[in-house]
Amino acid sequence: MTGPDPAGLGQGLGQGLGSEPAGALPQDLAAALRRFAGRTEILVAVDFDGVMAELVDRAEEARPLPANAAALAALTGLPGVHTALVSGRALASLLTVASPPPATLLIGSHGAERRLGPHAPPLELDDGQLAALAAVGQVLEPVARRYPDSWVEHKPAGRVLQVRLARSPEAKRQAVAEAEAALRGLAGEAGLSPFHVGHGKDVLEVSVVRADKGQGLDLLRRVTGAEAVLFAGDDVTDEHGFARLDPGRDVSVKVGAGQTAARFRITGPEQVAAVLQEVAAWRG
Repeated sequence: MTGPDPAGLGQGLGQGLGSEPAGALPQDLAAALRRFAGRTEILVAVDFDGVMAELVDRAEEARPLPANAAALAALTGLPGVHTALVSGRALASLLTVASPPPATLLIGSHGAERRLGPHAPPLELDDGQLAALAAVGQVLEPVARRYPDSWVEHKPAGRVLQVRLARSPEAKRQAVAEAEAALRGLAGEAGLSPFHVGHGKDVLEVSVVRADKGQGLDLLRRVTGAEAVLFAGDDVTDEHGFARLDPGRDVSVKVGAGQTAARFRITGPEQVAAVLQEVAAWRG
């Protein structure tokens, strides 16, 4: 979002980052959650890393905070409440680390993968997409090898240059810049299926399927019939989701610091349980 203090951001930032007791919610957010919970059919969607779970150096070690997991499970069992995890993780990874309730809907790989029921078909790529995926990997792998503690994560529809553990901020910037330059050259090759480049926290993600979290939320709204959506996220990729919400009926919550289009803000994952519990309390 452009501008130093988007509508409502200054108030949410001041309340969410210091003026309230630990765990307490800003009053305007609490009021919005009460109105949201009063709708007949609602969708509560949250990112996983940095929202349900603290950010960790090794993705496989992430686990939801116990209070967050319990609050999400409690909401999932309430009439008229649909819950979802909306993540950049591959779906298999999300299932492993999150252990979500069976009824929780899942959006993985920023929307390229989804589990909307027990018999949902897996993602399938055509031959052109598979060839583009292989070519992207061949470009990113040499970059990762040149920068110690960087690596390429493999997803069903993408490849991700991970630089979180790179030795310095300059190394992170240089690795991403080199990868972007190589990908620009690759994009010009004749006959190669298109691919899409995105940025996240210390990652450069390349996907052969065009999808984002905003599209994922649109899909979830359609399949659940939700009258209103609550979405909480922490990363720049979550901004696509915030942008698709209607401020008149939906609730957008930025978790942590950083510029955002979200209407409300909380300090970090340790406050997410309070958000979910507030919704559950008004539904009860």
